[in-house]
Amino acid sequence: MTFLLLLAIAGLIALLVYLWRPNRPSAPGHHHPHPAPGHAYPPPPQPAHDAPRDPFADTTHTQGDPRTLKAGDMLDFGSDRTWIRGSLRLTEGRFTWSEHFLEVEQGKRWISVQEDPGLELALWTGRPDLQLAPDAPTIDVDGSTFRLTERGSASYRSEGSTGHPAHGAMDYADYEGPGGRLLAFERFDHGPWEVSTGESVVPGTFTIYPGG
Repeated sequence: MTFLLLLAIAGLIALLVYLWRPNRPSAPGHHHPHPAPGHAYPPPPQPAHDAPRDPFADTTHTQGDPRTLKAGDMLDFGSDRTWIRGSLRLTEGRFTWSEHFLEVEQGKRWISVQEDPGLELALWTGRPDLQLAPDAPTIDVDGSTFRLTERGSASYRSEGSTGHPAHGAMDYADYEGPGGRLLAFERFDHGPWEVSTGESVVPGTFTIYPGG
C-alpha cells in the first residue's frame, strides 16, 4: 500500500515538472517567440520622418496668393503702398491671365498675373509717349532692342474701375529685351495701340492685404 502511494506521488511530481518546464511556449499575444534557426523577423518599423529639405532652397514667397487679386486689395511694396482699383480678366482659348490696375497719382500702372506654366508676375507702366505699333519683329525703345515673343487676341471681362467696358475683345503683342525688360502692345475693341514697358516681379516683392 505504501509502495503504491509513493508511486502515485512520484507520478504527480513528474507531471508537474513536465507542465512547468522553462521552454514551454508563451501564451499568444504576450511575447514574441524566438525565430527558428536561419530565419530572422523583419526589424520593427521606424518612426516616420519628414523628407530631407534642401537647405539652399528659395523659401521667399509673395505674402498672399497673387492669383486671387481683385479690386480693393492693397499691395505693400515695403516703401510704397497702393490699391487695386480695377481688374481685367482675359481669356484666349484655355489660357487665362489678369491685369490689375493700381491707384497712382498720375500715369497708368498695373501688375499682370499669369501661369505659363509657373506663376509669372510683371509690373507695367503705360507709355503714351511712345507712338509705336507692333509691326516689326524687333523694336528699339529707350536704347534697347526688343524682340517679338508672342502675339494674339483675347476676350476680357472688366471688374472695378479699369476705363474699359464690362466685356470686350483685345489684341496684344509681347516683346522682350535685354535683362528681362518687357515691352507690350495692347489694343482694346479695335482702338489704337497702347504701349507699356515692364519688368518681372520677383516673388516676395510685395505683400497682399485683401480688401473687403
